[in-house]
Amino acid sequence: MKNTHFQKQYLDKILSTEDEQLHKLHQIVADALQEQELISENLLHPPKDLLSRGQLLADKVASFGGSWTFIISFAIVLLCWITMNIILMTKAFDPYPFILLNLVLSCLAAVQAPVIMMSQNRKEEKDRKQAENDYLVNLKAEIEVRNLHQKMNLLMEEQFKTLLEIQKYQTELLEELAGKKK
Repeated sequence: MKNTHFQKQYLDKILSTEDEQLHKLHQIVADALQEQELISENLLHPPKDLLSRGQLLADKVASFGGSWTFIISFAIVLLCWITMNIILMTKAFDPYPFILLNLVLSCLAAVQAPVIMMSQNRKEEKDRKQAENDYLVNLKAEIEVRNLHQKMNLLMEEQFKTLLEIQKYQTELLEELAGKKK
């Protein structure tokens, strides 16, 4: 009877140790999930960029300058300009070599190109930040996978130890039972 009491205490000790280890593992996983939520929350709702008036204007010019509306309307204006000056011939405000038209087009290109480049540079910076965020998420995922492998290995080792201890205990019980039958 005395031996049975110690055996019960021993089994309770083994099971409580396993419960503690499972509790620790659950806590580690919960912490990792909480960290993951924080990262994803920051990526889903990034802080708003405060844009200057110049940056807003550059974005609007770039979006309009790269649209079909601009291309079609600009083609219509060019056709009207050329047609009017050909029809008016002697009274044309910009006769055939269309020097004024060339000047207007050059000025437009001189102003529009740097503005569009400013907008592209800003968008490139945004893309770079997005790439950094993607890298951080991928790095976090890789670390989490490694942590999960370590946790699984730890769990398997502890369960293996527990099984060996239980097997040892069962072997002792079988030897004790075998000794009583003889």
